[in-house]
Amino acid sequence: MGLSKTERKLRIRRRIRKTSTGTAQKPRLAVFRSNSEIYAQLIDDVAGTTLAAASSRDKELAKSKGSKTEVANLVGKAIAEKAKEAGIESVAFDRGGNLYHGRVKSLAEGAREAGLKF
Repeated sequence: MGLSKTERKLRIRRRIRKTSTGTAQKPRLAVFRSNSEIYAQLIDDVAGTTLAAASSRDKELAKSKGSKTEVANLVGKAIAEKAKEAGIESVAFDRGGNLYHGRVKSLAEGAREAGLKF
């Protein structure tokens, strides 16, 4: 019998986390996707701190109308703006076990459009 969807996602997440770690100069851009919302954090794994965060639940973004994919693009732009304010230019992208398409891809493209490098 094959793996369940959640077990498969956990395996992928562990495999990604083995290889990607964030530092203060190049933090990890971690993405969490729920059924209705999407969240992004810039994490310094060495110090164990979150440097910046943005989500579709933020006050400015919660008002925006559009599909979940369009809102994910706005979240990507918001996290890139917060990264620039913190003096961060490049990040390590952590898709969190999700496939790189749909909302996760839209968030990444929004962050790249706003100037983040990864």
